Amino acid sequence: MSLWLDFSQFFLLAFSALFSIINPLSGALIFGQLTAGRSHGERVVLAKRIAVYSAALILGSLWFGVYVLNFFGITVAALRIGGGIVVAAAAWQMLYAPEAREERKESQAGEAMDAQDPAFFPLTMPMTTGPGTISVAIALSSNRPGLGGQFPVFLAATSAAALAVALTIWISYRFADRITDLLGRARAQIVSRLAAFMLLCVGVQITLNGVMETLRSAGIGSAPS
Repeated sequence: MSLWLDFSQFFLLAFSALFSIINPLSGALIFGQLTAGRSHGERVVLAKRIAVYSAALILGSLWFGVYVLNFFGITVAALRIGGGIVVAAAAWQMLYAPEAREERKESQAGEAMDAQDPAFFPLTMPMTTGPGTISVAIALSSNRPGLGGQFPVFLAATSAAALAVALTIWISYRFADRITDLLGRARAQIVSRLAAFMLLCVGVQITLNGVMETLRSAGIGSAPS
């Protein structure tokens, strides 16, 4: 039962953070606009490939991002503090200026849509899973428990969350036309703000974890029982 609870907590933390920064519903509106000149079959294929590429980028960041940064001498505590601040800053921008953020993503992607194979660039990177998503994934990875009992549960839960988010990307982009008709840009911005607030809380929590670990390392306070 304890393993299931740990899995659920890790999964919900990772899924909420990744879903909030990616926001597939809002991305579907941009995807629909950028691929308006393509056939339905082409858009379905693009949606599938974007989901696969997104899953690979997120999983790679979750599995290896921390080790790459540790190679450069960055401690896990510092990574948690820095990563949490980056996540919170991105969430703050999404909360108060979602229109500017989406317009920037749309502009960046639109400039490269004439490429022969736009599925990875620009539709996956940077439109769907850009630097912000990679930062969130690395920040989540920095929050992992030490090697031991909970580590396999954490790895399995966060990986499952990454795949679940990739699935929501595929569904959202696959049915971009219906989502556009159902939500429209105004309702999508409401969803964006709600997701941004959740992401802000996640960023603050990761930062607090890093601060508490630093204080414990300095002998201030006591480790949790």
